[in-house]
Amino acid sequence: MPASPETGSLPLAAPPAAEVSSLARAGRDDRDDRAADATAADREPRRRGLGFTLAGVATTLMLAGASAPSPFYPELEARLGIGALGVTIAFAIYAVVLLAALLTAGSISDHVGRRPVIAIGFVVLTGAVLLLWHAESGGMLYLARAVQGAASGVLVSTLSASIQDFAPTRNRHRATLVNALAPGIGLAGGTVASGILLENVADAASWTFGPIAVIYLALAAAIWLVPETSRREPGWQRSLAPRAAVPAAARRIFVVSVPVVLAGWATGGLFFSLGPTIVRTELGVDGILGDALVVALLPASGAVAGFALRNRRPIVPAVYGAAALAVGTALMIVALTTASLPIYLVAVIVAGTGFGTAFMGTIGSLVPLAAPHERAELFASLYIAAYLSFGIPAVVAGLLTGMLGLHTTVLAYAVVVALAAGVAAVLRARAGTGRSAADAVGAVAA
Repeated sequence: MPASPETGSLPLAAPPAAEVSSLARAGRDDRDDRAADATAADREPRRRGLGFTLAGVATTLMLAGASAPSPFYPELEARLGIGALGVTIAFAIYAVVLLAALLTAGSISDHVGRRPVIAIGFVVLTGAVLLLWHAESGGMLYLARAVQGAASGVLVSTLSASIQDFAPTRNRHRATLVNALAPGIGLAGGTVASGILLENVADAASWTFGPIAVIYLALAAAIWLVPETSRREPGWQRSLAPRAAVPAAARRIFVVSVPVVLAGWATGGLFFSLGPTIVRTELGVDGILGDALVVALLPASGAVAGFALRNRRPIVPAVYGAAALAVGTALMIVALTTASLPIYLVAVIVAGTGFGTAFMGTIGSLVPLAAPHERAELFASLYIAAYLSFGIPAVVAGLLTGMLGLHTTVLAYAVVVALAAGVAAVLRARAGTGRSAADAVGAVAA
């Protein structure tokens, strides 16, 4: 090729058209990749926010479904001929099977992922709701409650861990608040909603359990819209061996918190199993809706108190909760002795504030001491303690009611809970806080 006369050098050849086109495409692809990365980065916080909301709503609705059968129990007792003992057995089967599920599969989402466990759990829960809807015998009712307990046991620890996983990094206490308030809101909402339907709708069972089944299927599908948060630790087969474990850093606080949890959930077990019968036979409250509203006061007041104390150090709601349980159950003794409905309502509200805040304080004390991959296992252990005290005392109360009568049984139950709650308040106050929450969160983040 001849040299250029102006420069004396070889002329620059124009790049081939194909090369220009390839470079242009590469530039566009690079810009598209950067735009896609930016879009994904913008979308991720929104998906995590959706996950936090969805996990909280799912927990609330799961527990609403658990309490929805409560107003139906007097009618089921008469229609199925199962008696007061049969009602407490139906109530306790749910708690016992839930405990078995927690012991075996409570931490499985740490190994296989949160989303598949939640999806399968809500599908199984839908089947339980359909069985409840069409129960025509005591055996069918017990089967429905057993299936409901199995699904709930797997779901409760997984959803609680998901709430912690999705919590905003700079606002972790929101997860503690949601985990503490969801039981109260769900239990109260399910009881009141089904009570309203029983009072005002001819086919109340269809209007109660049909929509719940549809909602549960929708939740099973919706969970796939949010990101997976579990690290999927190896060894899921070993995790199915029955066991209850607490992370080493959380064990001391767990031990001193267990009496608080026992007192709170034993109170809840009494109200949800025998509450409708108490307000009817002992206090003369007439009507299904009245029963439901009185029973719902306990978790509702707990939710309000939990929200009011949401910004306090965890030890404050824990100690207050135990003390309020002691005072509330003592007031219940006075109310039943004098057959006073107003005093009984005050007792339920006071005990309810303890029910909500004691559990919130316990969660707030423990969760910062567990690493992310230990959360489902920690919540499984916590709910094992909770549901042991929720179900077993209720069964004992049902047995004693047949021998001693409702009045004597409830008074004895209240005395035991009041003493236990008072002791729990003292033990928890003396134990202190352990590591500060800030230090614990920093250790977990590291």
